[in-house]
Amino acid sequence: MSGSESRKSAGKQDGAKASFALLWGEQGQPSRGPKPSLSAGRIAETAIRIADDEGLDAVSLARVAKKLDVTTMAFYRYVPGKAELVDLMVDLAIGPPAPVAGIAGGWRPQLTEWARQCAAVYRRHPWILTATGMRRQIMGPNQLGWLDTALAALAGTGLSPVQRHDTFLLLVGHIRNITQQTAEHNEAANEEWADLTAEVLERHADRFPALTSAVAEGAFTPQGGDPLDFGLERILDGVAALLT
Repeated sequence: MSGSESRKSAGKQDGAKASFALLWGEQGQPSRGPKPSLSAGRIAETAIRIADDEGLDAVSLARVAKKLDVTTMAFYRYVPGKAELVDLMVDLAIGPPAPVAGIAGGWRPQLTEWARQCAAVYRRHPWILTATGMRRQIMGPNQLGWLDTALAALAGTGLSPVQRHDTFLLLVGHIRNITQQTAEHNEAANEEWADLTAEVLERHADRFPALTSAVAEGAFTPQGGDPLDFGLERILDGVAALLT
């Protein structure tokens, strides 16, 4: 490993340690100077409001500092950098896990409610897709709580630990996919796409017979209801089939 690679690796490790300390409340408090007027939590809450309104790219230490009427340099007493701030934002925005253990009927209704509550979090904070999509994060107590709750719902099913975790990954993947589609939805653009596609298929129906037939039968017509439900039910059907 070259010197530059070694420094880069050490920097990543330091960043991971800083994120861990922030997420789990284990960062040291300043021992000198005036009493802190801020907290990492307050900074992250302000950043979350910016991300909710304008997207994650709009979040910067300078922008958050201006919102809080402090200097950017003052932030470094609480948050080492943007990467660590984003880690904390994600955990705070996700919040505590949905309490599903008391839902009657066993693993399936419990996971159904878990998935719906999780999807609601993603809909409120779609920037979480960007924040968690590019790298493996240090997970905070809220994130681990959601994972723990899903695994607990499956604990008595007889699935192996790997299968329980894979089921969790399937559910989260479906939720993220639906959130992405919803976040990118543009009614005017969809109508234009539909019109252009209809024109193309009218001229080339013989080349795409299955697609032409599906369009004619309403395959792309909005059906109403929650778009989460169809895929969620199919995933859970698959788990049920595996169990039997």
